[in-house]
Amino acid sequence: MIEYEYLKPKNLEEVFSYLKSFGEKATLIAGGTDVMVNIRNKKIAPEALISLRNLEELAYIKKGEDAYHIGALTTHRMLETSSLVARELSALHDGASQVGSVQIRNVATIGGNICNAAPSADTAGPLLALDAAVVLKGPNGSRKVPLTEFFTGPSQTVRAHDEVAVEFEIPLRMGEFGSAYHKHARRKAMDLPILGVAVSLEMEGETVKDARIALSVAAPTPIRAVKAEEFLRGKKGEEEVFEEAGKIAAEEASPRDSLRGKAWYRKEIIATFVPKMAFRAMERLKNR
Repeated sequence: MIEYEYLKPKNLEEVFSYLKSFGEKATLIAGGTDVMVNIRNKKIAPEALISLRNLEELAYIKKGEDAYHIGALTTHRMLETSSLVARELSALHDGASQVGSVQIRNVATIGGNICNAAPSADTAGPLLALDAAVVLKGPNGSRKVPLTEFFTGPSQTVRAHDEVAVEFEIPLRMGEFGSAYHKHARRKAMDLPILGVAVSLEMEGETVKDARIALSVAAPTPIRAVKAEEFLRGKKGEEEVFEEAGKIAAEEASPRDSLRGKAWYRKEIIATFVPKMAFRAMERLKNR
């Protein structure tokens, strides 16, 4: 077992100070559901763990005049029990409510889930399908990065070592979309997804006015299926159209073989569940 200092800053200024002092030897920790596993598996060996647990002001869900604002320390349980998220950001509700167990969701944070940058992150696909951006703050100020530009590889992001993810922003217009997320796993108990599919649709009558399709475990990072999205725009929301979009999305993906699933099987899941999630998104929009 490695030895490390466990630091509990009271505010962001103290966080930045510790990050400056320890540099690359420090690791941020929020809920700890990923970090502690990585330490136990000897994937990381930090000299200092900088806890963000005291930064309670970063745990919130708000609807503003131009965007939905979700604090990076918002837990998955908070997202799961939010009527606002369930009603207007349904795909995110789907994803958050399927992370681990209730005990895990009570401590695991959306910021940790995204910054860990696992291709299988259950909230990554929904956030991509909702056009989310990550707000990063460092000692020199803050910047906003579209989630489409945030991931650079497995467990890698554009976040600088001295930056902290403080918020996720979702454009207010995405609340006018219907959205849905499917986690495909071997069992309904705690398990990582073999593949994740998120779809959001904006409808004009029976026609798809705009669309977002996001896939996880389908490439080295969570991705958007932009060709399939473009195909859907202006088309009638019907079975043949959605099935063709699923085939196009499957071709855009570049999954790999793993112990949990073969690449060909993952492509089959995409082709099958893009249409299913499109219909679910459209149905939710009608019901709302």
